[in-house]
Amino acid sequence: MPKVLISDALSETAVNIFKDRGVDVDYQPGLGKEKDKLLSVIGDYDGLAVRSATKATAPVLEAGRNLKVIGRAGIGVDNIDIPAATAAGVVVMNTPYGNAITTAEHAIAMMFALVRKIPQANQSTHAGKWEKSAFMGAEVFGKTLGVIGCGNIGSIVADRAVGLKMRVVAYDPFLTEERAIELGVEKVELDALLARADIVTLHTPLTDKTRNILGAENMAKLKSGAYLVNCARGGLVDEAALKTALDEERLAGAALDVYETEPATEHPLFGHPRVVATPHLGASTKEAQENVAIQIAEQMADYLMRGAVSNALNSPSVTAEEAPRLKPYIALAEKLGAFAGQLTESALKKIEVSFEGEVAALNTKPLVASAVAGVLKPMLSEVNIVNAPVIAKDRGVSVSETSNDEADAYDSVIRLKLVTEKQERTVSGTVFGPAPRIVEIKGVDMEAAFSPHMLYVTNEDKPGFIGALGQTLGEAGVNIATFNLGREEPGVSAIALIAVDDPVTDAVLDKVRSLPHVMQAKALTF
Repeated sequence: MPKVLISDALSETAVNIFKDRGVDVDYQPGLGKEKDKLLSVIGDYDGLAVRSATKATAPVLEAGRNLKVIGRAGIGVDNIDIPAATAAGVVVMNTPYGNAITTAEHAIAMMFALVRKIPQANQSTHAGKWEKSAFMGAEVFGKTLGVIGCGNIGSIVADRAVGLKMRVVAYDPFLTEERAIELGVEKVELDALLARADIVTLHTPLTDKTRNILGAENMAKLKSGAYLVNCARGGLVDEAALKTALDEERLAGAALDVYETEPATEHPLFGHPRVVATPHLGASTKEAQENVAIQIAEQMADYLMRGAVSNALNSPSVTAEEAPRLKPYIALAEKLGAFAGQLTESALKKIEVSFEGEVAALNTKPLVASAVAGVLKPMLSEVNIVNAPVIAKDRGVSVSETSNDEADAYDSVIRLKLVTEKQERTVSGTVFGPAPRIVEIKGVDMEAAFSPHMLYVTNEDKPGFIGALGQTLGEAGVNIATFNLGREEPGVSAIALIAVDDPVTDAVLDKVRSLPHVMQAKALTF
């Protein structure tokens, strides 16, 4: 009988689910805070269920010699060393959608508390004062709410704001016009949102691209007298720049539930008269905690008893029997998606995945999910093959697949087609031995292996271009590993896909883009 340790406070319902599914469960809330004790006992367990207090670090994983799965009751996994878990063969699961409504409602509550100065008025009134004129607020009716990140939680916030008769503008690279219309919001670019919004609320994951999305430069673009609400992730807002904007009265106020460093027992903004602060309460309701507890118990029990994998951050949803055959095709699908996703510069509308030949007879669901995850991951680092289809759906991106038992030139081919608001793009690949390879780009036949660092160039098919490109890269100190070429027809357009030894810098890209006949140049990483 598998044995699970619950080291943080979790609903009793979760304990009962484990027992009902035949899993021996040891409920020790608070153990996660006792690092030495956790290290001494973790080796006895097959599974570890946590919230945010337990730190599943590399030493814990090393000590957990029998661990097979770690389940996080919630979405954030900052307290789990996922690379170390992967290296140890431990599946990491979370519950990405169990607290969406709760978090969205907290953002709305923070907005009201901010614009009506409720916390300050509450404190004053409890002190026996009657400072009615000191707490003049503002209505949200008719105001413009700017939603940065209109995915699962952001779309719920937008829906509630529309119900409050607010005008809603949304910035999200993956939000399509159709989905925006469905939500009743106006899709805009970030600069337009910052200039128009009376209240800005953040609902995007923290990635390299979104870190400090509201830094000093963008903070200066905010409408004078605007309010800011952040119930998403610390690090999205430059806290020093925010303090400056508040001190200079360029912003009317800010409501913060998350911080760059947590727990935040001290902070430059604590005590600021125009700041409402809560201790990361976004998911703190009885309903949300019950939901995530039930979900993580069911997921972990299914994995331990039946081998089923769901909402895994480091493992595909495949059975043990399917894994050996699917593994190379999962890698191919994800790399094809990453290739197309890194070249996509406008909102996605549709992702089409086609399977031809022998691969069409396999379980294609994880392959489709892998392709979608590859497409979305350049913008959303938390995407994995389990939640990618749901995230695509939340953003109004349709996903379809077709299968054909016959293939023309290869035993198996995966074809990926992306439809955006501005263009269509196709890329196809196959597997040679265990290695995924590209065999077609935008209808142009081309055979190329994937490399960690690549340069993609489309150009007019003119004499001398290849030499000029090679000379430019050589002068910039870029060493070429492989150079693959293809073209539609003589004199029209051509494609170069170049594997290089090191990442291509922005300076090198600028030089390539300035060459005659270049139509597009992008640095790719795999």
